[in-house]
Parts: sequence; C-alpha cells; structure tokens
Amino acid sequence: MTSDPILLDKVRPQRNRWRAVRRVAAVLTFGVLLFGLGFVGFSTYVAALSAPEQIEAADGIIVLTGGQARVDTAVGLMNSGKGKRLLISGVNRTARLEDLRVATGGDKRLFNCCVDIDYEALDTIGNAAESAKWVREHEYDSVILVTNNYHIPRTLLEMHRLLGDAKLQAYPVVNSRLDGGSWMIKPQAIRVLFTEYTKFLASVARGAIPGSSDRADTRVVKASP
Repeated sequence: MTSDPILLDKVRPQRNRWRAVRRVAAVLTFGVLLFGLGFVGFSTYVAALSAPEQIEAADGIIVLTGGQARVDTAVGLMNSGKGKRLLISGVNRTARLEDLRVATGGDKRLFNCCVDIDYEALDTIGNAAESAKWVREHEYDSVILVTNNYHIPRTLLEMHRLLGDAKLQAYPVVNSRLDGGSWMIKPQAIRVLFTEYTKFLASVARGAIPGSSDRADTRVVKASP
C-alpha cells in the first residue's frame, strides 16, 4: 500500500469515480428490475380480467371506442337494462348515430332516446374529461365502464380522478384469452401490454404533478340520427 501523497492524490479521484459508476449501475439495474417485475405483475393482472357473470345495474354506461367489440358489448348491456343511458366516447367525427346503430345492430328507439356521442375525446385523458361532464350533466351516481381488459387499469385511474364519488364498475372486453401466462408466448400481446404498461406508468406520474390532471373546455354532443 503506497503512502506517497502524490500517488494518493491520483488514486483517490479514480476510486471515487469508480464508486460513482458502480452506484449509478446499481440504481439502473434496480430500476430495470423493478420495471420488469411491474410489467409482469401488470400483464398477469390484466390477462386475468374477464367480463363479470353478473353486474349491478348503474345509472349510466360509458364505452370508450378504439377496440374490437367494445361498442357491441355496451349496447348489449343497455339492451339488458343495465343502464339508463349510454355514452360512446371518442367517436370519429364522420360517424353518425345511425352509422353506429347499424354497425352494432342496435334498436333504433334505444339509440334515438338513450345514446349520446362524444366527438371531442382523442385519448384516454379526453375520454375521462368528457365522461365526467356527461356524468355531472345527468347527475349520475354510478357508471359501468366498458373498454378492453388491457385498457382497464389506466382508464379507471383517469376516470377516478375526475368522476368524484361516482361508483365505477369495470366491464372488461376480452378479445383474446391471455390468462395462465399465455401472453408470454404471444409477441403481439407482449407488444400491446408493454405499450399499455408504459402509458399506465406515465399516467401515474402525471397524476403526481399538481394540476396536471385537469382538462377544461369539454363538451358532450347529443347526436342526431
């Protein structure tokens, strides 16, 4: 072990740099491990979600567009008397109420009296903002939320922020069975789940910033046939 002051002055900075590098590497490794474990937990939870055999009737039903069979499922719930009114959120501006009715095979009287269309929402945050205004306008206390299973965690997170005390019941739409770990051997499923997981984490982070969850100037359109 050297006792030369000059050599010690040269060695100490090198040791400090290596300690800093090791600390950064350890933090990064821990972060990657935590992210990976979170992704597995998220995917396992989502893959186990399925449509409930029984669901309580609610004041309203909200369905988010963007996934296969979502609107069909929501219309089916309306037909079975599970809600007084239906909001279809995030509809393309070129689509009319009649177009949606024909596409779903829905009853014309039901669509004319009890279905609203939201053309404003462009993403899940917008869906939540438009849905919150619709719930307030109708003074609803309970809502059934229809969207794909992988979309449920993030949608509930955004909805809970804006819907206040309204009771939310999730109704997952499952297009492909992923339970039992089968999602791990399906590249397309992994890609969808990974994308949704990163969006979910971003939503969690955004909610931690004061005022970042607010969205103003939203409106819901009562569509004409």
